[in-house]
Amino acid sequence: MILIAPQNSTEHVLERRARELGVEIVRGAAVNGLRQDDNRVTVELTDGSTCAARYVVGADGAHSTVRGLLGVDFVGKQYQTHIMLADVRLTQPPSQALFNRISDAGAVIVVPFGGGWFRAIAWDRGRERVPLDVPLPMDEMRAAFERIAGTDFGMCEQRWSSRFLSERRQAREYRVGRVFLAGDAAHVHSPLGGQGMNTGMQDAMNLGWKLAAAVRDRAPSGLLDTYHVERHRVGAQVLAMTDGFNRLVDGSSAIRRAMQARVVRLLLWFGPTHRRLIGRLTGIGIAYAGPRHSHPWTGRRVPDLATEDGRLYELLRDGQFVFLDFTSAGAAVHAVHRTSPQVCAVRGRRPAAGGTPAAVLVRPDGYVAWAGDDQPDVTGEAVSAVVRWCGPGCRGRSRRSATTAADAELIGRAP
Repeated sequence: MILIAPQNSTEHVLERRARELGVEIVRGAAVNGLRQDDNRVTVELTDGSTCAARYVVGADGAHSTVRGLLGVDFVGKQYQTHIMLADVRLTQPPSQALFNRISDAGAVIVVPFGGGWFRAIAWDRGRERVPLDVPLPMDEMRAAFERIAGTDFGMCEQRWSSRFLSERRQAREYRVGRVFLAGDAAHVHSPLGGQGMNTGMQDAMNLGWKLAAAVRDRAPSGLLDTYHVERHRVGAQVLAMTDGFNRLVDGSSAIRRAMQARVVRLLLWFGPTHRRLIGRLTGIGIAYAGPRHSHPWTGRRVPDLATEDGRLYELLRDGQFVFLDFTSAGAAVHAVHRTSPQVCAVRGRRPAAGGTPAAVLVRPDGYVAWAGDDQPDVTGEAVSAVVRWCGPGCRGRSRRSATTAADAELIGRAP
């Protein structure tokens, strides 16, 4: 089942949650200067004011001012494929939740937004040389769909349109001192595959809890470096995948495109390949490299397991580490809580299908920090893991107080 939501709806949800947590959002502020030392970063704004903080994240888009001020190379290439985008109403929308069509004339995609609106995306070989600053009327988009898909699905209203050249580029470094890059400031790629927003939000989830640990002075120095180690590798994988999609569409000949499409269909016919692709497209299948000889679950995104305190994902809402004890005796949960009470330590409920480790320590971003199978010393190993990640004796206000951090070696290693 595919659920598609427009980006502005996601932005509203994120903004509402941020305001609930007391975040101040300032719009219209433009950066024109940045300097940092060993203790803080000072950002200069175009209105003459400055803002100082212990850390700064540049999430200011593909043409990032912050990235430029840091002098970080944005490595890659620009595609010569002109893409046309428009938000339109359709009187005869396609039956598929995500319609796409490739032909000798180009490629089109239709994505539903709700409320009768759809995002129409077209690459029209016959309009390749139209300058990007030329307005895109609905008649041109309608004609492109007619040539490529054989129908315009009854386009009858257009509220927004744009032309652009997509790029495949990645920042060489995601961290310079106390400044980090995330989202389009760190990576841009072809829109094919719909990876832009998901990848940016996953950057934020990975970096957010680590910065929270750092500003609370609970993070070892190596923790923040793991943001680049983990997310730069993922960004490179996303660029490779979307570049493959782009080459599939932009084949040099009709025969080559037909052969490529047939190979893709054959691969998707096999269950494991299909599941792996869906995992990559959704982001759920992304995993980070764990330490050598670690449990196979280490570095994986944890499923929404059941616990005696409710769903795991609900427990993660407070931005904490969560320890799950699936052993029959339940001794590990009590030992962990005595060792580091700020960790949310609970008894887990094993799923009927089985295959769950005896004990699991989950990072605030939903990835497994440590896991162990049922054996006589699992409680001792669990306590040792929690101490390495969270430290002993750090009394929190409750079982569900804010998370601490982990040593870089525990999180993962560069591939």
